[in-house]
Amino acid sequence: MKTIASLNSVKSLENSALETPSSQPTYALISVHGDPTAEIGKEGAGGQNVYVRELGLALAKRGCQVDMFTRREHPNQQEIVELAPGCRTIRLTAGPAEFIPRNDLFEHLPEFVEAWLNFQQRTGRKYTLIHTNYWLSGWVGLELKSQLGLPQVHTYHSIGAVKYRNVENPPQVAAIRHCVEKAILEQADCVISTSPQEAEDLRQLISQYGRIKVIPCGINTEHFGSISKEVARQQLGITSDSQIILYVGRFDRRKGVETLVKACASLPSGFQLYLVGGSREGGADFQEQQRIQNLVKELGLEAVTNFTGRISQALLPAYYAAGDVCIVPSYYEPFGLVAIEAMAAKTPVIASDVGGLQHTVVHGETGLLVPPQDSNALKNAIGSLLENRILREKYGNAAQNWVQSRFSTQGVAAQVHELYQSLTVDTFVQEIIQTKNLTPELEKQIQNLLKSKALKSSEVKALEKLIDLFSNGILQWVTS
Repeated sequence: MKTIASLNSVKSLENSALETPSSQPTYALISVHGDPTAEIGKEGAGGQNVYVRELGLALAKRGCQVDMFTRREHPNQQEIVELAPGCRTIRLTAGPAEFIPRNDLFEHLPEFVEAWLNFQQRTGRKYTLIHTNYWLSGWVGLELKSQLGLPQVHTYHSIGAVKYRNVENPPQVAAIRHCVEKAILEQADCVISTSPQEAEDLRQLISQYGRIKVIPCGINTEHFGSISKEVARQQLGITSDSQIILYVGRFDRRKGVETLVKACASLPSGFQLYLVGGSREGGADFQEQQRIQNLVKELGLEAVTNFTGRISQALLPAYYAAGDVCIVPSYYEPFGLVAIEAMAAKTPVIASDVGGLQHTVVHGETGLLVPPQDSNALKNAIGSLLENRILREKYGNAAQNWVQSRFSTQGVAAQVHELYQSLTVDTFVQEIIQTKNLTPELEKQIQNLLKSKALKSSEVKALEKLIDLFSNGILQWVTS
């Protein structure tokens, strides 16, 4: 007997459909200059690398197949590295197999597109959606979207119009970058902003058109909250009564390390400054590190300053946990990944009152916000926390709870996955309509259902099963 179907049929089939085994979607995460498997702290490796890797791993845990594409930076690098079941990094050759600063990569992007298409063709991999990261990858994504019709999601990681706003002599590529970032916002299916501030910047400085959804960055909260302060200090050889001021990140002028060092020069003695991060010798980051080392010497801080060099992801939680306070003195920061990593380890954060840091750090609850490039204000904030252990502990406990409730990898990945599903359901159904022998009336009803935006992401699989039932003649759509 045939049954009358409606949206309620979709809802009633939801649970059983979600339990029915089916082929999982395959997503392509593209990060041209940020290798997800790279050692964090080296030149060109930072928050973007972490974002892409953690998102890829979390999506794989949700049953998705994820390929993370990046550029080969050394001839001995493997083409394919499996990070976990369902999640792998794929390195494509685009330009010489060596490190190239991101401002010099634009000319090699057509080669990256060609290499991506060749990889897809020779492996037979069919991708459901592409998620691009940073404007260089966004350009690649627009080309692939144009050629293949794939839905595109984009995360900016930084915006050129903000980064170069107060720069007297921006690089030549800045004008190209602005045009590309505008095209991405207007042409991609959706842009993910990692903070409300970034969304506001995109609207004010880039374009009034295009879809924006705010989804924060996520971290492995269990990893960064895995060690106590006491154990961390024993592991690192730091005495229990030391006052530790911590900085984690690359050596880049925009990171504001100079402001931190100058602030420390005015503090009473008794503290230790740990600058955690390394750089590639001869690169721009290495030059900045040398400049900071010279400044430390000039200000008489050599005895209390520790340059740790690169630290592995396995050891990083110990450094975060060992700190009494973590400083994020950036002049510009679209999100502030270091801030939430530190807070996950129960370490209060003092950060510049800029960009995404205004939303990741809750002033007076999980830490403090101070004006950027103001060493005196930063000194006062650091001093107020070092002098008050009870306040540090209060901020630290609140910080960990805040991060666990808002910035966990799995929670963020669930939001991203839901976005992917909402963008691919229409494409999926159009393929079904083209391949199944549906009546014109049934096709019309399904198209109307899609236009109504009535479906939740959890009902996508239910719709798939429902269409199969229709095409097999088990169900029939009857109009009253």
